[in-house]
Amino acid sequence: MTLASQDALRINVLLANKPQAIRIHESSMTLYGLSEKGELKVELNPDCRDEQYVKKVKEMLSGYVLGSPGGYPVYLQRWTRMGQMRDDNLEQLLLLGEPEAVIALACASGITDELARRAWWALEDAGNARRMLISEAVKQGEMGAVLAAYLVEYLPFESEPEQMMMTVALVLQPGLIDAGMKAELWKKSQRKTPYLVGFLSSCSDSIPDQQPPSSFYQQLKSALDDEDKNAVAQLLLRVMSPPGQAFLTTAIKVLSKPTTQEMVTTTLDVLADYFSAMRPGESVDITLEELEQDAADYMTNTSSKVQSVMRKCADCEQQLYSMRLLSGMSYGVIRPCLGDSTAIGSLMRRKLEPVMTPLLQHIKSLQHG
Repeated sequence: MTLASQDALRINVLLANKPQAIRIHESSMTLYGLSEKGELKVELNPDCRDEQYVKKVKEMLSGYVLGSPGGYPVYLQRWTRMGQMRDDNLEQLLLLGEPEAVIALACASGITDELARRAWWALEDAGNARRMLISEAVKQGEMGAVLAAYLVEYLPFESEPEQMMMTVALVLQPGLIDAGMKAELWKKSQRKTPYLVGFLSSCSDSIPDQQPPSSFYQQLKSALDDEDKNAVAQLLLRVMSPPGQAFLTTAIKVLSKPTTQEMVTTTLDVLADYFSAMRPGESVDITLEELEQDAADYMTNTSSKVQSVMRKCADCEQQLYSMRLLSGMSYGVIRPCLGDSTAIGSLMRRKLEPVMTPLLQHIKSLQHG
C-alpha cells in the first residue's frame, strides 16, 4: 500500500521546507509541520482504514528522517522513559509524527530550551511538561515558565497523588511561578495533602505559613555565633528558626494522615535530605529501632562538630539525637509494617501506626524547644 499521490507530494514538499517538528491529528486526518514562519498543514486523503494510512505516513516520515521505513524503531520505545537517548540529532525525533518519539526527546538529558519549545508544540501534555521541567536547561530557559503555568492550570484535573506531588514540587522550583501562584497552591494544599509533599520537597526553607521560632532559638544564635562553619550547629539553628519550625509542622501534617505509600516514602526521603548534615555522605536503609540505637551510639561517640555544639548548648542533646535519627529516614523505617502490602488510606495508616507514632514524637521533639 502506498500513500495517495497528492499526499505523498505535499508531505515531500513539507519535508523539503525543513520543518522543526511534525504532528499528526488522527481524528481529523491532518498532518501539521512547524516551521520558522508558522504552521504548515497537509490534509490527508486515506484510501484505506485511517489507522493503516497513518502508519504508512509515519513509515514515509521515518524513511526520510532516519533512513528506516519501519516507522519509529521499537527498541527506542523501551528506552524512551528511561532517558537513554543519545544527545546527537535529537531534533530528528520531532519529525516522525510519533508521540512516543516526542516523549523520548522530553526525557533526554541533552534537551535544550529550543527543543523543548518544539516538543511542546508537538505534544502538549502534562506528563511531557513534567518530564521536560526536570531538565536544568529547560527550567532556566523561556519554556520553564510556560510549562509551569500549564501544570498549575492542569493540576486540579490530576487524580493521582503521585502526579500531584511531583507537579507541585516541579513548579515550585525557583523562577518558574510568581508569588501569587505559590500562595494559591499553598491555600489549596490545606485540603490536598499531596500538595504539601511538593512544598516540603522544593520549599523546605520557604514554607508560606511560617511558625514562631523555637523558644530558645535566640539563645542558640548567641551561643553558636562563632560556629558558622560547623554544619551541625547550622542545621540546629535552621531547625529552630521560623522556617525550620514551619517545615516540621508541615511534615507532621503529611505523616499524620497520608493517603498513599508514595506520600510517606517521599516525605521520609525529604526528611533524610533535610537532616543530612548529621550523616554526611552516608545513607542507610534500616528500621526505626535500629535508627534509635544508632542515634544513641552517635551521642556517646560524637564527632568534634557535635561536641562543640554540646559544650555551648548543654540542653540540646535531645534535639541532636532526634536530628541524627531523622537523617536516616528511608523505606526501611516502614518496611516491617508494610512488607509487600499495597495498602493505602486508612488501612495503610493502621499498619504504619506502630512506627508512625514514635516517629512523629521524634519530629515533635524539635518543635518550639
